[in-house]
Amino acid sequence: MKTFLLLLLLVSLPAVVWAQQTTKAPVVLKPGQMQAQAKPAANRPDVPPQFPGGAQAMNDFFQKQVKYPAVARDKSITGNVVTTFTVEADGRVSNPAVITGLSPECDAEALRVLSQMPAWKPATRKGQPVAVQVRLPVPFGNSSIIEVEKPKGKMKYE
Repeated sequence: MKTFLLLLLLVSLPAVVWAQQTTKAPVVLKPGQMQAQAKPAANRPDVPPQFPGGAQAMNDFFQKQVKYPAVARDKSITGNVVTTFTVEADGRVSNPAVITGLSPECDAEALRVLSQMPAWKPATRKGQPVAVQVRLPVPFGNSSIIEVEKPKGKMKYE
């Protein structure tokens, strides 16, 4: 019986060593070094959603709509409230939320402004409008122009 177990161990040992040698290390993806997928997800848009009038119109909208809270001004609080929301297939903005806040007053003001946003031009996938989630900073006392980062790749912008 001992001979059988020893023989079984000796036969299986090379298979274990081979399996350990052929296992690949995991791929680590870093920002700026992402690669396009060979088979993109079914909900990935070909054309991203667009604010009506573009980035400059969005900047003008924020300049007119954002009311810098007096409490934040008194405490010299400046920066961006990072928000997220969904641009639905019909272009309307829904599900606004704060990801990174500055103060309760600034966070509430950012959500108020998002609720007043006009309908966007929706994202499209194969020519059909699709709902997508957008992450957008709302500036408070720190910026005269919002810079929207454009993704790298084959996305089309109008």
